[in-house]
Amino acid sequence: MKISTRNQLKATVKSVDVNGLMAKVVLDVGGQSITSIITADAVAELGLKPGDQVAALVKATSVSIGK
Repeated sequence: MKISTRNQLKATVKSVDVNGLMAKVVLDVGGQSITSIITADAVAELGLKPGDQVAALVKATSVSIGK
């Protein structure tokens, strides 16, 4: 599968918390956590579980930088 999203981060699933129709998935990206809210159906279709190696695809209209 080819994807147009250019910001692709290799990540490891830290936790998956399904609550009704939605799920909170916490990813480890080089020691930093990223949280994604996705559907419970997506979690089931992908078979997501802690320890899985995944790609975090980030598509945003803006990126803020702080120093």
